[in-house]
Amino acid sequence: MDDVAGTRHAEPAPGLRALVVDDEQPVLEELVYLLGRDDRVGVVETARSGAEALRKLEADRIDLAFLDVAMPGLSGIDVARIVGQFRTPPRIVFVTAHDNHAVDAFELGAVDYLLKPIREERLRESIRRAVDVGEATPETDETIPVELGGVTRFVRRSTITHVEAQGDYVRLHTADGHGHLLRTPLTGLVDAWSDAGFVRIHRSIAVNLAHVREVRMQAGRCSVVVPRGDELTELQVSRRHTPFLRDRIHDRSR
Repeated sequence: MDDVAGTRHAEPAPGLRALVVDDEQPVLEELVYLLGRDDRVGVVETARSGAEALRKLEADRIDLAFLDVAMPGLSGIDVARIVGQFRTPPRIVFVTAHDNHAVDAFELGAVDYLLKPIREERLRESIRRAVDVGEATPETDETIPVELGGVTRFVRRSTITHVEAQGDYVRLHTADGHGHLLRTPLTGLVDAWSDAGFVRIHRSIAVNLAHVREVRMQAGRCSVVVPRGDELTELQVSRRHTPFLRDRIHDRSR
């Protein structure tokens, strides 16, 4: 295995520059190994403490930092709070054996929250989220915490294709085909996200205009097409909401 005490590549490489911070050597080595198997990652650096991590974060550009929550001295939460003040902070993924710091992670704008032991498939999902965040506009994007089976995950608003009302909840549909329940009324959500391009197309559905691939008019009925994993899904637009949708699309295309 490559030396995990420093940088995995001696020369600059394309892709994300990652920093893994953990005081447990086996965890450190496992994460370095798994990150090395992902072609979206170019360089992997490591640190065994929060203080060492801060020195590396100040000395070099790091795109993505995997921070162990519980470490002697400065914790991963402490490090994240400090680097959050950087002009260009790295995207943060917290790594921990427990899930009781999920709220702190959300408040600090973490991309994801990984539970040990780390599964490669789950790690790849974290990297995908980091890439999505990097492509979004930080000033306009938002992170939404969603819970499933006692685990809190974080969904970027920019990845949501449409929102569907389900009783007292809404289901957030993302471009990768996943759905996440959030306890909030659809009307309030659309009002809050209107400036981000979300438009109500039905009494129970709102769509993110950034993800609309097609607008179809057939026999006087309107529908929109959005991505759903590797496929596309068609959403019907009510007659009542069609004029407003067309106006919003027109305004956005100017």
